[in-house]
Amino acid sequence: MIALDQTYESYLKGHKKFRIDGIEERVRGYGWHCDGNELKGHYVNTTNYKLIYDMEGKFVCKEKISHMVNI
Repeated sequence: MIALDQTYESYLKGHKKFRIDGIEERVRGYGWHCDGNELKGHYVNTTNYKLIYDMEGKFVCKEKISHMVNI
């Protein structure tokens, strides 16, 4: 199992950024995801994307995060 804190904590507290399609993204959070019965992997939220990884740490997909705007 991947130690998420050891892997991603420096992205939250430091100046390190993810580079996604040539654009630097700040990491906003990370955690485990499951299907309701078992862990399937982990996710990393950046400013604009949710990145999904499997239990071995292999990239699965990215989802665009739509930001809510209150007027």
